[in-house]
Amino acid sequence: MRLVSTRYVKEGSILARPVINSSGRILLQTGIRLTASYIERLITMGYDVLFIQDNRLEDVEFHMSITGQTREVAYKTIKHVSNYIESGQEGTLVVADVRSTIQQMINDLLFSADILGNLTDMQGYDDYTFHHSINSTIVGLVLGIASGYSEQKLIEFGMGILMHDIGKILIPEHILNKKAPLTEEEFEEIKKHAGDGFNILRKNNDFSLLSAHVAFQHQEKWDGSGYPRGLKGSEIHEYGRLAAVADVYEALTSKRIYRKAIEPNEAYEYIVSQSNTHFCPRTLEVFKKHIAVYPSGSGILLSNGQRGNVVKQNPAFPNRPFVRMFYENEEELASPIDYNLAECPSLMIIAVDNR
Repeated sequence: MRLVSTRYVKEGSILARPVINSSGRILLQTGIRLTASYIERLITMGYDVLFIQDNRLEDVEFHMSITGQTREVAYKTIKHVSNYIESGQEGTLVVADVRSTIQQMINDLLFSADILGNLTDMQGYDDYTFHHSINSTIVGLVLGIASGYSEQKLIEFGMGILMHDIGKILIPEHILNKKAPLTEEEFEEIKKHAGDGFNILRKNNDFSLLSAHVAFQHQEKWDGSGYPRGLKGSEIHEYGRLAAVADVYEALTSKRIYRKAIEPNEAYEYIVSQSNTHFCPRTLEVFKKHIAVYPSGSGILLSNGQRGNVVKQNPAFPNRPFVRMFYENEEELASPIDYNLAECPSLMIIAVDNR
């Protein structure tokens, strides 16, 4: 199985991982042989990459971060909460459902065989806010686990980050999905979502105040230039610091109907460059060690002209994974070549190439 750009997927390729929309519903099942119409439809829906079967990688396992069932549960939970808010019943949120969802996500991540490299997800255009909330929670929980959080702290933080953008339900859709640059007035409207989310969550006595503060603080910046309160440094709770990183990383690597996603390695480099300005330096030390620069399955090009895929992560060297090369200067190699890049200092990944 390998990750392939939909622009390069060939008719007749066999799907190696189901295509699931943000609600957790399976659009195409594993094992489907892709037709030209399927591929064209997926491109129209905004899917940029697919996992395709490849017998040269039969011995390699790529794991999903959370199961499709867990993703569906998470989607339904957020949708349920959103419906309550829209009907004016935000004081009656079903906290038990949110807690159960987070527990399920934690269990999936803790039992994952490749927690470092399994964050790659196939995403279309539908329901961005829900998709973003779920994937930000996955990234945030990975960082929380790596930070040594107890189960209680993981649940408390996870409940907050799953709901961190819930205030956006009150923002008009034409502003949220506007393709042109926002006016100053529209941006001020967007900025209200942090405070609105906090107010929605704190009205429920069963929702931890610290969980609610994840919504309140996820847009604060380490140097004090964030919003809504311009908190600086240690004034930002540790949950807010983790959420800020997860929120930006997920936003950068997800496409919107008005802009393309950027590659995970580019998002990684941007976030690391914001140490001591946007993000807490200590939080970024955890991020650098526990989020893969090149997720498993990614197509890559090496400095020696060889092209192949990431097959496994190096926990001690997130930017130096195990790779398997299939081509050299566009010619297929007689036999694939495996490298542990941690042991090959002269070799560098110079590009992401999902062909």
